This record gives sequence, C-alpha cells and structure tokens, in this order.
Amino acid sequence: MLVLLILHCVAALVAPLLVRWWGSRACYPLALAPAAAFGWALARTPAVRDGGAVVETYPWIGQLDVDLALRLTTLSWLMVLLVGGVGALVLIYSAHYFGRESTGVARFAAVMVAFAGAMLGLVLADDLLLLYVCWELTTIFSYLLIGHSAERRASRWAAAQALTVTTLGGLAMLVGFIMLGGHAGTYRWSEIVAAPLPGGAYLVTAVLLILTGALSKSALLPFSSWLPVAMAAPTPVSAYLHAAAMVKAGVYLIGLLAPVLAVVGPWRPVVVVAGLATMLAGGWAALRQTDLKLLLAYGTVSQLGLIAVVIGAGTPDTALAGAAMLLAHALFKAPLFLVVGIIDHGAGTRDLRELSGLRRGAPLLVAVTVLAAASMAGLPPLVGFVAKEAVLAAFTDRPAVLAVLVAGTALTVAYSFRFVWGAFATRPGVAPTVLGRVPASMLGPPALLAAVGLLAGPAAAILDDLLRPYAELFGAVGKDLALWHGLSPALGFSALAVAGGAVLFALRGPLAPVLARLHVPVTGNQGYEWTTRRLDRLAIEVTGATQRGSLPQYLGVILLVLTVVPGGAMLATRPWRDRIALWDSPLQVLVVTVVTVAAVLAVGARRRLTAMLLVGMTGYGTAMLFVAHGAPDLALTQFLVETATIAVFVLVLRRLPERFSARPRRRRWVRRAIGAVVGVVVGGLALTAAAARQAPTISDAFPDLAVTQGHGRNVVNVTLVDIRAWDTMGELSVLVVAATGVASLVFQRSRTGPRPRRPEPPRRVQRPGHRVWLRGGATLHERQRSIVLEVVTRLIFHTVVVFSLFLLFSGHNAPGGGFAGGLVASLALAVRYLAGGRYELAEAAPVGAGTVLGAGLLVSIGTGAVSLLAGGSVLESARIDLRLPVIGDFYLVTSLFFDVGVYLVVVGLVLDILRSLGAEVDRHIEAAGESGGGLRVDRRGERA
Repeated sequence: MLVLLILHCVAALVAPLLVRWWGSRACYPLALAPAAAFGWALARTPAVRDGGAVVETYPWIGQLDVDLALRLTTLSWLMVLLVGGVGALVLIYSAHYFGRESTGVARFAAVMVAFAGAMLGLVLADDLLLLYVCWELTTIFSYLLIGHSAERRASRWAAAQALTVTTLGGLAMLVGFIMLGGHAGTYRWSEIVAAPLPGGAYLVTAVLLILTGALSKSALLPFSSWLPVAMAAPTPVSAYLHAAAMVKAGVYLIGLLAPVLAVVGPWRPVVVVAGLATMLAGGWAALRQTDLKLLLAYGTVSQLGLIAVVIGAGTPDTALAGAAMLLAHALFKAPLFLVVGIIDHGAGTRDLRELSGLRRGAPLLVAVTVLAAASMAGLPPLVGFVAKEAVLAAFTDRPAVLAVLVAGTALTVAYSFRFVWGAFATRPGVAPTVLGRVPASMLGPPALLAAVGLLAGPAAAILDDLLRPYAELFGAVGKDLALWHGLSPALGFSALAVAGGAVLFALRGPLAPVLARLHVPVTGNQGYEWTTRRLDRLAIEVTGATQRGSLPQYLGVILLVLTVVPGGAMLATRPWRDRIALWDSPLQVLVVTVVTVAAVLAVGARRRLTAMLLVGMTGYGTAMLFVAHGAPDLALTQFLVETATIAVFVLVLRRLPERFSARPRRRRWVRRAIGAVVGVVVGGLALTAAAARQAPTISDAFPDLAVTQGHGRNVVNVTLVDIRAWDTMGELSVLVVAATGVASLVFQRSRTGPRPRRPEPPRRVQRPGHRVWLRGGATLHERQRSIVLEVVTRLIFHTVVVFSLFLLFSGHNAPGGGFAGGLVASLALAVRYLAGGRYELAEAAPVGAGTVLGAGLLVSIGTGAVSLLAGGSVLESARIDLRLPVIGDFYLVTSLFFDVGVYLVVVGLVLDILRSLGAEVDRHIEAAGESGGGLRVDRRGERA
C-alpha cells in the first residue's frame, strides 16, 4: 500500500515534465498510477472477501506513537476500486479533453494524480491522524483543481468556498478524532473499536464534531452550497472529485465509523435528518436547472444525502444497501459528467435550451447516456435498480423515512428523464446542434463505466458476496442483493417512485411556474456570501479600531496585558516555595552587573547605533553566563547569533535617522517603568515555570540517548538533529518563510536568477607592486574603501569558511554543528560584503539565496524521507562505520546530512538578508541619488 502512495507521489512530481514533452497525451502514462491501485485492489479481493484485512504498518513519528498504519477492509477495498478505476479512466479522458491550446495542463495533471494519491491514503488509513492528514490534502488539491481556470473570478470564488467550508469541517473533525484517540490511548481505528467508548457528553461532543467534518465534505445540509458552485471546475475534475472521490470521503467516514458510533445518541438523528433533507432539496433543485452540469451537481447533492442516510443508519441491511449504492452512484454519475464534458467540448454549450437534435449524430453517446441515466433512475436490470430496491427494502420497518426516500427517488427519476431529454431531444425553433466526431478516448471511459453498471445488475449475487462482510460488522444480514426478489413491497415502492418521477417529468410544462416559485428564500450560496461579507466587514472594523499605525502603542498593549494577566496570577498564587539562590559564583555577579548597566544605558541612549551596541553587550553577557555554567555550545551559538544580529542592525540603521526622535520626559519614564515591570514579571514567570515542574524532566535522558541513538557526545547538537529533529524541521521551514517574506518586501527582481556582476573595466596596465585584494572593492568610491579591511578579508575569508565546515563536521561530538557553522560562514560573507560592496558579495556567493534556502530545506526533508524508505522512522539516525587508508577507522552518522541542510538554510537566510537589506538597499540609495548611507559603486569601474 505504501508503494502505491509513493507511486502516486512520484507520478505527480514527474507529471509537469511529461506534459512538457507530450502535452495532454501525458495523461495516458499518468493514468497508470491509479490503474495500479485498481489492479492491486482486485488482486486483494480474496483477502477481504471473507471479512479479512490487509494491514501494513511503518514507523512514522515514534515520539507520538504515530505510525503509517494502513488497513484494507471491505469498505476501503470498494473505495480503492472506485478511486483507482474511475481516476484512471478520467485521466485517459483528459488526454483528449484538453487541447493543444489549453493552459495549465501540467498543473492539472500533477494535482490530479496527487489528489488520487491523497484519496487513496484517506481510504486506506487506519490511524485517524493519518486519515486527517490525507483528508486535508484532498481539500488542498481540490482547491487547486476547482480553481484550475484562475483567470475566471467564478473559479477562484468556487475554489475558495470549497476550501473554506471543507477546511472548517475538517478542523472540527480533528478535534473529535483527538477526543476519541485521547480517551482510547490510541488513534488506530481498529484498536479504538475494541476499546470501551467514553460516555456522556464527552462522546456526544466527539461524535457531533466528527459528523460536522463528514457532512461538510460530502456537501450535506447545511454545508451543501459549495458543491454546485464547484462546477466551475473542468469536467474531468467534476467527474472524479464530485462523483467518485472527494465527496465520497464524507459518506465513507460515516460508513467507517457507523459500526461503532451509530448507537451513540445524536448519530442517527443527525445523519438521517441531514441526509433526507439534502436528498429532497437537491432533487427539487435539480429539476429547476437548465445547465446539464448543474443538474448533475444538484443530483449529486441529492444522491449523497441518500447514501448518508442508508450507510449511516447503522443496521446490517442498510449497511449492505449503502455499500451497493456507493458503488452504483460512481458507476452512473461519473459517466454522466463525462458525457456533459463531451457535449460541452463539441457543441460549446451545456444549456439544454440551446441543445437540439444531438441524438441523430451521436447514437453511441445516446446509448451510454441512457444506460447511465437509467441506472441513476433505478431502472432494471442496471446496478442502480439493485441498490435502490435494497435501500427501500431496508427501510420498510420505518414508514416515515421510507416515505421520504420514495419521494426523493421520484425526484431522482424525474431529473434523470430531464437530463436525457435536455441533452438529446429535438426542440422546435432551436437550430440543430452539431457535435462532431467524438474521440474514442473521450467516449470510451463513460461507455466502460456504463457497461459495468449494466453488467453489475445481473451480477448482484456476486456483489452481495463481496460486500456482505462489511454489513456483517453491524450484525446478521437479513436481506441480500438480487436483481429479482419477486413481488415484494420494495418492488412496489420502486415502481411507485418511477411512476411518480415519470409524472413529474411529463408535467414539466405546467409545473415550471411552480418550480420557479418554490425555492428557499435564502440559498446556501447566498448565506455563504452574506457570512463572508460580514466577516470581512468585522475585520475592517476591528482593524480600524485597534491598528492605529503606532508600533509603540501595539507593543505597550501587549506588554501591559502580559504584566496584568500572567503577572497578576503569579502574585495572587505565589507559587514559589523554596529559597531562591541569587548567584552561584562571583563571575555571575560581575557579568550580570555589566548586562544591567548596558541595559540601563541602552534605554537612555539617544543614538540608534549606540543603543544597538549596548543591547549587543547584553547578548554577549548572556553568552558569558552560559560559559560560567559550562555550556560552551550554547555560548558559541549565542556569540554568533549576537554578532549576526548586530550586522543586520547595522544594515537596517543605514536607512533610519541617526538619533531617536525627541520624546517628552514623562513619556520616556513611563516606557522605562513598563520595561522594568515587564522584566520583573518575565523573570518571575521563568522562576515559577522552573519551580512548577512535577514530573521528571525528559532532558535527563538526553545524554544517554545522544550516545545510544544519536551516536554523538554533543548533547545539544544531537538534540537538534536527532532527538528533537521534528522541531528543528519546523524551525527551518519558518526560517525559509521569514527569509522569503523579508526579501519580497525589498526585492523587485528574481531571487534565484543570476547575481549582479561587477562591471568589466577597461584594460589598464597594472603598476609594478600593485595588487588587487578584492575584485569588488575597486568598484567602491575611494572614501568608502578600506585597504586594511580588504587585505584582512582576503587573508581570513577562506580560513573562516574552512572553520565553519570544521564546526559542521565536528559538531556531533564537540561544540559546533550546522547552525553554528552556518553562522560562521554567514559572517564571513558579511565581512566580504562590508569590505567590497554588493559586487564583491556576488563574487563570494555567485548563487541565488533562494536556491541555497531551497537546497537546505530539500536536504533536510530528504534525509527524513530516506530514513523512512530505509525501514526506520522519519529522521532516525544511523551509524555507518568506514575505513580509509591513512585515516583509519571512523564512523559517519546520517544526521550529519540533516545538519548540512541546517547549515545551508542559515547561510541562505543571511545571504538573503545581505542581498535585500544590504546590496539591494545600496542599489536603491544609488538610484535615488542619495549622498550617503550605502556602499555606493564607482560607475567608472576598477581604478588603476
């Protein structure tokens, strides 16, 4: 199963390249990925036929006891067949749907295959957290697919609406999952099933939250508004996401959880009421549509309501009927969407008022449509009839529900007739529509799905045998799937629904005014628009009231709240109990005195540069405290960070006034008082947090873990790259985002393209004894050059870079590591820039900062992926023993490669800062003709 997920991932990554080579025909080889999932599921049929399961488990996040737990059972087997089979056919269809002039085909192909992989992971996941991850991946990919035509406002709006509704539902579902998993002590659904459920309001709340996610994903009321709007997506997207895949995720989740949670109080009322209301509302709305695609969209909403009612009712017979309806719906709705795509593609319209006489020129297309629509209407001998009769038979003991189901089925029959009539009837006064030749690659997929629906009806006994294990999870099954049960009540209700639907269709003319008048006063889409507008207005009002443009005001409010709330709670509870030792050695007193004096002087400084240097002294003093406590690694990192920070401050201060603005004396003393109080509160909170510990600290085990698992003696570095590597991964991502954000505010050009090179000077005769120390230094004005600095930079630059590499490679067992090494290399680049300007920086680092950042993040992530593929957990370290001549025996720890990624990210971050706040600001200063503040270039080039 994991191999299938990796196959989809690889296919999605190579899809843009294949499309670049072969155009839309690249969809043919890409269809092999979902086709492989379909074939794999078929091969596992014997394993699940008797109620068995196929299980695969791979370590993922060991500290959280989260594994890649995959499990194939009867219901997930059925969903894999639909996701894989329909997905492969839709990709084959897409190869001809998109023409040579179509844009965004590469993005479509990549996202489509990625969506298929995410959907596959969703239905195979046994771990609820893994299921949620795949759930949200389908949400993101569907957003990209629905918004495929980004130039159209309707597409952007539809994508945003689908993303908003399904994401909010997914977050609610996650909370429900956490509540269930937290009580059971595991997030494996197969283990939660065997554990006792919590009781009372706790379980009710968890169930309601989970159902919120399921209802929103499957577009059931009150969340159904996003699905019709999503018809702005290309037809292949609608055929896959909105017929066989994404919208089925919600009803799949209901079916997965129903064997255990259907007995919980609110489950059946919520599922049944929401499903029945959705079925009626969607069916009635479908009768009012003139766009064939919208007709199918509202029909899909109606059918999803029916499936939710049946599969979530929680009895053996309804479960069997729900599984059959799940299959039948994909087999008739997907081909109908594809038929709409063929009509739209050939005729240029989907409006049934503009279509006329299509049946004469496309008899095969008519046959496919009639088969699929007949199955949707529940006519024999198609699989839709088998599923519908099973549904009606399962609810004969509940007359109220049965009556609504019959009414909803009659609406289904009516809009099925309306679809066929609207697409192929001849209308007086309308010019005949010319469809043209339908390519086999477009007609074949819907024809195959319709044919399977035709064959599955007579093969109902085989379906019953395959789907019965799922129904038996609820208890003994009393009814079976069959094409003919004799003259039964279910058959009578089915005939009644067909007759009622036929009457509704026959009276479509007289009923048209009624259909136009009978509608809800506020549609779901209007409600969504009203809500979003009100939220936007509220955001504007809150922003206007709180964001006055004064940074001191913002900071003052934050600090006052910090002082009053946590500080007040600290004073009220007085959590400290033991006597506090003020110092351990006289060195600490000396260092703290220096830090205090520097802080007080910084507050009173009038020059910005002076204040910055004094603040830097407080940082260096903190590093000395680390030295006093025997933490050289922390001290080294603090020294380097403080130095890099000073360098960045120097770059920023060039664009600020030399002195602080004059403030009234009273206001200055208020700010000093706030600073002093905040300092006392933060110090007290630090002491309180340290004294409040009750359980043993986990860091006590770090020294042993560093040696036994991390294979290193530097506990700090091993913690960063092994024990807490996930934290470091998150921090690297934040650094990359921060660097991108800073640079985007300054740069007006690409950050990954070629760097600015110094102008080539005219050839001059070099004087004897004259030596150029830095090639970029000669481009600076003479007043801004320092030959001594250029000489020193030339002499120490390469040594400093080599030292940074030494820190990188030795950091696993000695002070250093990727972070410290990256800072040392970055400071070498900073010195190079200060000595020679922006052209010298380009000589020192002729590569884009974005490239370095991306490479570092890729190396770090790749290290985790490789360890997972090697059979370990993500970011797990391994020791490799090596022997080289002369050097002898030594070992290499794989976490070194993760540290290389850290090194590159730090270098890329500082390089981005030097380019944006340094070189780019210099260019801005020169362009503005300012006289000072930057390292200005002498345009005459190099001097003799």
